[in-house]
Amino acid sequence: MICSRNNSLDPVDIEGWRWASFLTEVINSFSSLNPKVVPIPSDFLNKQGSFGSQKNPQKVQTQTWGCSTKKLRYVRAACVESSKFASVLNLLVTPSYNFDLPFFGADFVTLASGHLLALDLQPVLKKDKLHTELVWQRLKPLHAKWQSLLPEGGPIPKEAEPYFSPGFLWTRLPLGIETDQLIEEVIQPAFREYFNLYLDLLKQAKTVSVERSRYLLEGQENYMRYRAYKDPARGMLTRFYGAEWTKFYINQVLFDL
Repeated sequence: MICSRNNSLDPVDIEGWRWASFLTEVINSFSSLNPKVVPIPSDFLNKQGSFGSQKNPQKVQTQTWGCSTKKLRYVRAACVESSKFASVLNLLVTPSYNFDLPFFGADFVTLASGHLLALDLQPVLKKDKLHTELVWQRLKPLHAKWQSLLPEGGPIPKEAEPYFSPGFLWTRLPLGIETDQLIEEVIQPAFREYFNLYLDLLKQAKTVSVERSRYLLEGQENYMRYRAYKDPARGMLTRFYGAEWTKFYINQVLFDL
């Protein structure tokens, strides 16, 4: 089947992609916000390839959905599927720096070794109480509710700590039927509550001063530089599509500011 995607708002259509229902919720939520197309080159809207040996090649497909709105500079979802190797949703919502809002980030990765699942409202300015206090008051109870139902994912690197909130929901789960049920009954409702909180913050957000917006822009730039430099998917994407495609995708599509 040939999938034609002409712009960033065209539906994602990847056979067997396990995270489709999560992205559908996001797209439906943004439909009332007058989403605009964002410029994503065609080779990144829909990319198909193969890797592995000539005798046993493995197929892989990556599609990128994206939009912008009045208060959101760039929303993008990287969707990867290779049925025997990986199934990934990497979603990042970047607010306009004219509004004092965190990022919304979800990284759901299924590998042959298991699931790595992360969810957060990531601070732009972690040491700034004006930016964090009201968000964290509402986020921490959600984290306590859902993390108690999941095993901890383990410590995060010290250098990454400035880019995560106390509400960082992070778990590792084995493959299997029980985990599939846990994803349906815990991960997806947690995702929905985190995302609905973000939408409520978005609705309430007011334009900040020019001086404040410059400060927020600097925080966003620091975050993007870190994410691009440390993206854990670089090795996997390079294996799938080569170094040149991967470098452009990470630096110009996923974490460009």
